[in-house]
Amino acid sequence: MITVDWKPNRFSPVPIQKQIEQFIKEKIVNGEWTIGTKLPSQRALAQAFDVNRSTVVAALDELTAAGLLAGNTGGGTRVINTTWSLLASVSPTNWNANVELGIHPPNLPTIQEINHAEFRSGIIRLGTGELSPSLLPASEQMQQLFARQAARPIPLGYQEAKGDSFLREQIVQRLKKEGIATSPDSVLIVSGALQALQLIAIGLLKKGSTVLLENPSYLHSLHVFQSAGMKLQGVPMDPDGLQAELLPAYQKQFKGAILYSIPTFHNPTGNVMPAKRREELLRVCDEQSLPIIEDDVYRDLWLDERPPCPIKAGDKNGNVLYLGSMSKSVSPGLRIGWLVGPQPVIERLADIKMQIDYGASSLSQWAAGEWIASGAYDQRLAVIREQLRVRRACMLNALERNCRDLASWDYPTGGFYVWLRMHEAIPMKTLFDRALSAGILLNPGHLYDRQEFGALRLSYAYASLEELQQGIAALADIIRSLGATGRT
Repeated sequence: MITVDWKPNRFSPVPIQKQIEQFIKEKIVNGEWTIGTKLPSQRALAQAFDVNRSTVVAALDELTAAGLLAGNTGGGTRVINTTWSLLASVSPTNWNANVELGIHPPNLPTIQEINHAEFRSGIIRLGTGELSPSLLPASEQMQQLFARQAARPIPLGYQEAKGDSFLREQIVQRLKKEGIATSPDSVLIVSGALQALQLIAIGLLKKGSTVLLENPSYLHSLHVFQSAGMKLQGVPMDPDGLQAELLPAYQKQFKGAILYSIPTFHNPTGNVMPAKRREELLRVCDEQSLPIIEDDVYRDLWLDERPPCPIKAGDKNGNVLYLGSMSKSVSPGLRIGWLVGPQPVIERLADIKMQIDYGASSLSQWAAGEWIASGAYDQRLAVIREQLRVRRACMLNALERNCRDLASWDYPTGGFYVWLRMHEAIPMKTLFDRALSAGILLNPGHLYDRQEFGALRLSYAYASLEELQQGIAALADIIRSLGATGRT
């Protein structure tokens, strides 16, 4: 589905309807909207243009009569471009057919809506899994980092395949404090943890294999493994995390090739897997020869006490691939993450990464290395933790005031998320749509578990304190309007 970021000029002598017609016609003439392109709904266009729906209907009718558009019952309006004045000497390429043939599936429709709505003004983002801009390092802090740098020259060329050696050394030193013994040769710098998953999918796993993971899981909201021809299979969780004792049966039934787990401040539930369960999980996976991807990007965001050591800390057989990142803890814009694993695996994936992008940003790697080495990273983490504690308290208080009779939730000890579980079934798509119309953006539970239609992933990391209070109060009102009577 295409997006529209243009509005008619209300001060122009040209009627608004004609401006809309000309806008759409120019998109077609210039080849931006090709044959087969589906236009947003009339309601969505009216909202985007900030006009009455009748104005949009009239404009579309004119363009349909001119042979540029066609509408089908239930199928929306599409570009057909049949007029002689717009036809070239050869038929225009139907790019939509090519788009549909691509091997990477599109985002889920709700994810696409979320991605578009996140950048609309006036939206309260109650589900966004990233730090608020107010919690990111101030520009002057980064400028000071660049200004006082004298020991190492700023790199502007390509780095070696595994990434900047100084940054990898800094990561190794940090991992030692978490009980992980490794060396720079076993560390690969990636452009965010998501790229590490993509490299694993295309570099280590066979097409048709199965990735086992917690249910629910953040990974269900992506197509990183499915686009490489793999399947996802959820394994049930309990309050201590993934139920390790079930893995042998699941691996036998689904022929699991690898296990993906977020044991620390799980996304979306916020759970923390206790040390004993981590030991059990590693033991079972070793016995089953089931490799593990440990996604630990939230580790540094503990709010009450440090979480247990990573699963990787107990790995003596090289069975765990460990993911870390600065995206959740300091700056998503740096696009710096790391993958730790057996050296042959790291070299294999480093070779693939060089074929894809010839390495992560040299400047970002340099900044990340200096940020860690100077102590600024840990200083910033202390500030972020304190701010997240305040935000967590604000969200939990708002939930207690407004939603105690409507839903239940657990107390998060770190990370970003509260997993809100409704007491009564409500139509979640309707909830999402009504909330968005009211300026509140939600992350429904079915994004993380296809069968979950009674939960929301809430985040206290992005919205302001005022927005958290307003948004949750409004959310509770919408839930009640949908027929949830609550219970006491």
